Amino acid sequence: MLNEKDFNRHPCFNVKAKGQYGRVHLPVAPKCNIQCNYCNRKYDCVNESRPGVTSTLLSPDQALVYMGKVLEKEPRISVAGIAGPGDPFANPEETLSTMRQIRKQYPDTILCLSSNGMNLAPHVPELAEIGVSHVTITINAVDPEISQHIYSWVRDGKVVYRGRQGAELLLARQLLAIEALKKHGITVKINTIVIPGINDHHVPVLAAKMKEMGVDLLNCMAMFPNADTAFEHIEEPSKEMMERIRNEAEQFLPQMRHCTRCRADAVGLLDNDKTEEFRGCLSACAQLPKPEETARPYVAVATLEGVLVNQHLGEASRFQIWGEDGEGGYKLIEERTAPPAGGGAQRWHNISRLLADCRAILVNDLGDSPKEILKKKGIQPVTMAGFIERGLEAVYTGRGLNSLQGRMRKCSSKGACAGGGNGCG
Repeated sequence: MLNEKDFNRHPCFNVKAKGQYGRVHLPVAPKCNIQCNYCNRKYDCVNESRPGVTSTLLSPDQALVYMGKVLEKEPRISVAGIAGPGDPFANPEETLSTMRQIRKQYPDTILCLSSNGMNLAPHVPELAEIGVSHVTITINAVDPEISQHIYSWVRDGKVVYRGRQGAELLLARQLLAIEALKKHGITVKINTIVIPGINDHHVPVLAAKMKEMGVDLLNCMAMFPNADTAFEHIEEPSKEMMERIRNEAEQFLPQMRHCTRCRADAVGLLDNDKTEEFRGCLSACAQLPKPEETARPYVAVATLEGVLVNQHLGEASRFQIWGEDGEGGYKLIEERTAPPAGGGAQRWHNISRLLADCRAILVNDLGDSPKEILKKKGIQPVTMAGFIERGLEAVYTGRGLNSLQGRMRKCSSKGACAGGGNGCG
């Protein structure tokens, strides 16, 4: 249950704290399980301040180191949160591991999460056990007739839902999550993205439903038009529109009026942001070796000629093994003959044993079965096209790794996505 001390130290939930206490967002959750029509997540864009953007990614262990360095330089940080750049519960292992480590090392820190709610409910008991006290869920409508126009798709496991079916599933999961959170005494804030012509008229109805469910705070956020999204043509709501909507919603729930639309790697006080100042520190922590990487110094590559990553895993008859050269570059260590084609899943297990000292494998493409087997064996499959060195740099530094995997080809669908929800390329 939220105590008064925590309330007084959380700058997002208590406006009086925003000039005294700050927050740090730990970017450990790259994957997302829904596609919002206003969202365009650029991992390496340092010039934008909006949700879903980060300059790099951290592992849970790297996040713990970064947390310590942040507190050394800015002791007023009272909150450690995870807000992406994807969704924390599309990355539950990374999220929960990070929260547990922060709680153990910094027991007085307030733990906070921001989610779309799709896969949140099953993890609520563990969140309560860890001591996560604040959770934000983004809910843009409580009527699937409206929300079906806000999301391109919703993914549940490996199944992708679209249209009204996807909207109904997402809403059901969100309401289930709120119910579970309140049963465990966790403070709940709802973020609602106000989209003119789509849901701006619906916010009071949403606010009434959230009050009914015991929600503590509502944050109405103006949609920011992002390029290459279905809603890029919709103008940002005016200040007058937002004030009117907040006043209407305030009849049902207290309003957060001091939101700064934080990045997924934001750090500092809300009115004294230090994200740019800490960017070098964040990048340095992202390059720290992960424990498993100490024992896995190499990267395997499926290549025809040794210059480009241009082979499907199933077609590769050999793998090049690359490592760091100790001078900031990379060198070819050796070549290894791949197990014979055929044999089903056993071949993928054989490949994982062959590459047991590799932290990743660069391939042009691979199927779901080998992908899962390799990942379970601690080998990260990276699908890409282009120069080997580009892939090696992404793996060893962590910079641009997710954009490398997710943006092999630019999508020109303008939001009318016909893909499977697993990323282009």
